[in-house]
Amino acid sequence: MNRRLEMVLSSIGKKEIMALTGLGFVGFLIVHLAGNFTLLWGKDAFDGYAEKLESLGPLIWAAEAGMVAMAAFHVATGLLLIYRNWVARGQRYAVKRFEGGQTWGSWSMRLTGPWILMFVVVHLLDFTLPHKLFGETDKLSQMVSTKFSNPVWAGFYIVSAIIVGLHMSHGIWSAFQSLGVSQSRKGLLRDAASVVGIIVGLGFTSLAAFVLVNHYMQQ
Repeated sequence: MNRRLEMVLSSIGKKEIMALTGLGFVGFLIVHLAGNFTLLWGKDAFDGYAEKLESLGPLIWAAEAGMVAMAAFHVATGLLLIYRNWVARGQRYAVKRFEGGQTWGSWSMRLTGPWILMFVVVHLLDFTLPHKLFGETDKLSQMVSTKFSNPVWAGFYIVSAIIVGLHMSHGIWSAFQSLGVSQSRKGLLRDAASVVGIIVGLGFTSLAAFVLVNHYMQQ
């Protein structure tokens, strides 16, 4: 038991926690994106999807609580690793220039992480909490239409979706490294991580753009 606890508290253990919680979020985002694409089939289809989720009752609450717990572990572990690296190096954690093997995804992780955390809070305040805590009676499709019809808010969500995709493009690859991926599969998994990041980023971007363009076409 003590050996297992020491493993969890070590740098390797923390990286594995970040990897597992990060991959958990990737799975959630893919499912979330697939569900949100029902918006392309009309407001009734989208509201029907949302109502089916709400009908799950305690199950959906348990899933959301699990996501919050994963977020807490992911953020806390990341901060601990940054602090440990900063202490070990005796200088700022940030890298000021591109070094061998770096990509935009890896270089920007320290910037995209805080942005995504802020975006998640805003997203919850916009769409989740109004229904669950404040008794909002508007259909979810109406809330989405109202929010994304505003170019400022649509732009914010589009930028945030691109940032999420960029973060994922390196995060997925880094997660597999932390979990001990085979050397022979590194190239394939790096490419796969980039593809998933692009799909998720463009997917959420296209939905926000779809609502905004549709709003102006109907005027």
